[in-house]
Amino acid sequence: MIALISVSDKTGVVELARALHELGVKLISTGGTAKLLAEQGLPVTEVAEVTGFPEMLDGRVKTLHPMVHGGLLARRDVPAHMEALQAHGIDTIDLLVVNLYPFEATVARAGCTLEDAIENIDIGGPAMVRSAAKNWKDVGVLTDASQYAGVVEELKTAGKLSDRTKFALSVAAFNRISNYDGAISDYLSRIQEDGTQVLFGGQANGRFVKLQDLRYGENPHQQAAFYRDLHPAPGSLVTARQLQGKELSYNNIADADAAWECVKGFETAACVIVKHANPCGVAIGKDSLEAYSKAFKTDPTSAFGGIIALNRTLDGAAAQAISQQFVEVLMAPAFTAEALEVFKTKVNVRILQIDLPQGGNTDWENGRNLMDIKRIGSGLLMQTADNRVLTLADLKVVTKKSPTAGELEDLLFAWKVAKYVKSNAIVFCKDGMTMGVGAGQMSRLDSARIAGIKAGHAGLSLKGTVVASDAFFPFRDGLDVVVDAGASCVIQPGGSMRDQEVIDAADERGVAMVFSGVRHFRH
Repeated sequence: MIALISVSDKTGVVELARALHELGVKLISTGGTAKLLAEQGLPVTEVAEVTGFPEMLDGRVKTLHPMVHGGLLARRDVPAHMEALQAHGIDTIDLLVVNLYPFEATVARAGCTLEDAIENIDIGGPAMVRSAAKNWKDVGVLTDASQYAGVVEELKTAGKLSDRTKFALSVAAFNRISNYDGAISDYLSRIQEDGTQVLFGGQANGRFVKLQDLRYGENPHQQAAFYRDLHPAPGSLVTARQLQGKELSYNNIADADAAWECVKGFETAACVIVKHANPCGVAIGKDSLEAYSKAFKTDPTSAFGGIIALNRTLDGAAAQAISQQFVEVLMAPAFTAEALEVFKTKVNVRILQIDLPQGGNTDWENGRNLMDIKRIGSGLLMQTADNRVLTLADLKVVTKKSPTAGELEDLLFAWKVAKYVKSNAIVFCKDGMTMGVGAGQMSRLDSARIAGIKAGHAGLSLKGTVVASDAFFPFRDGLDVVVDAGASCVIQPGGSMRDQEVIDAADERGVAMVFSGVRHFRH
């Protein structure tokens, strides 16, 4: 058996080569890899000796040769192939170990130039990988250090690799090449004639890894699967560990993502309850129990069968309170032993633990998406994610009356919630708790009315609440509805042709209003 080893990342390669040598495998290698193996006392033949041709063009050409690709591509079950190898003195290569120039890591570095990127585009490596992967029945191809141990163990126990293993390695190899080429295409598609980069390139190459098949999609007659980004952000739903419960459904995952994205935006202990992609209860508190208790009060009816997310450890007291309602999915960054014990008898409750990233200072490090993608008929809409965070300094008081310090805190709270409510969105809040949520109506007036109706059904008074509107009030009627319901302070983006009319109405009604300057449509 002959193995050709040519790796950029040398992790684990010496141990692999030593194990192969001990199994009687002949080692062929290139450049730096060959030098490293020789320094470790391993017998290794340079590729240049095999091809009879030296490396050239600063290493750009070293394995692009029939002595290499003939040995990889020849089918052992085709006599003509084997006769051709014999006629030209070419040995078969049975195992290929290749990882590629670090293109992705190179372009991710600050200050990377186009020249840096180009020099880190591997040519010979992908060519060999494709040859070996195509001829998978005869050649095993390793493209990642995580594969080394399994391959060595199988060679030790069986003396050869099974067709099942070689096919799996082949698929992994083609996936690696696809991801590599996709990264190159993404990068180069963004380069302009003057060398600058644009945010949206001429071609978009989505690369996702399947986590699981789902029982069905949004409805039982639809098929579905769950995928993650090739390199998922920490603190995102796809990094969750399911501690107990039934298999997640398509709708569970969609709603869980809505809840988790909302709750992790709060710095204090918070709870978000989601039903059909909309928050039906959100609150902050001194701990998870208080946050949950307040969130549940917003809309107990809608909370039935909902998705609950907390951004603090779930302890036994909070678990006891939550266990009194029917919940589909429960998420938190950690669970105490007491909390898990509470739910042991509720075997269908899906419990997800999602570790929150620590000390992140970028959107990616904080587990946020950098891009949002929406599928349309035969196409995609792509946009930067709505990661704008509002602070007190961003608020502009536009009325004669100014909000109190407490109202300002509630305005920011309401604004965070409104960001995750389907448009048109109207959210009433008070003391760090949602009091009424109106979502997804064609008319902003109807959203406001529905929020009031829901508060009434929950036995909550809207007197003295603050209200967040995800977009501006085009007329004063929307303002009048929320003030009639009891609101004393309003936050909205502003930007309407009739802003002054709405401001005058707020002054007339004796309420405070601030402009955020930011819209939060969510369709």
